[in-house]
Amino acid sequence: MKRALFSLLVTSFLLAGLSCAPTPSKVPELSKADPQPATTDDPNVKPAEKVVLNLHTTKGKIVIHLYPEWSPLGVARVQELVKTGFYNDIAFFRVVPSFVIQFGMNGDPALHAKWSENNIPDEPLKASNRRGYVTFAKGGPNSRSTQLFINLNNNPNLDDMGGFPPIGEVVEGFDVVKKINAEYREKPDQGQIRLYGNEYLKKNFPNLDYIKSAEIE
Repeated sequence: MKRALFSLLVTSFLLAGLSCAPTPSKVPELSKADPQPATTDDPNVKPAEKVVLNLHTTKGKIVIHLYPEWSPLGVARVQELVKTGFYNDIAFFRVVPSFVIQFGMNGDPALHAKWSENNIPDEPLKASNRRGYVTFAKGGPNSRSTQLFINLNNNPNLDDMGGFPPIGEVVEGFDVVKKINAEYREKPDQGQIRLYGNEYLKKNFPNLDYIKSAEIE
């Protein structure tokens, strides 16, 4: 009964675009069936083809391998956004310890508006939401656009919901990921970010960490 209630609560939070989350005490423990961090080089697990994404953040460099085999539309969208500079000077605006770190709202409201409703279709789940894996946030079916999250834990409950296929993994800098400032948790309001961008964030949440620049190798 408790498990069913938890799944229902998490589903409702995620369908709100990951704007809310369960409290850390309710976040599931590491899956015993899949306990390893997301840094294995097992060729039977990871696709051979990859796109290398470098995030230069206020805490250091994070290297992500994006796998088109897992999510061709998702990887193509990230590449497109990086080339336009969309992920430059954006905040890690939502940090839920032991669950996820979320980013992908541009600090320029006009630029964000150009992309936020430019959605891509859902794709099949080809990998589990393991610790260090990167996945699109969404607000309902076929609503992936710009927002991404990094799993801070193994989150198999997200797999059960469908619609949250990982697109890649952090291969370097997970220690940097863990240093991202979590003091504001879920306080930054996405509606205000859409309207006022970084002006709102820097005024009200001055200690947020940011992606200074993003590049595809």
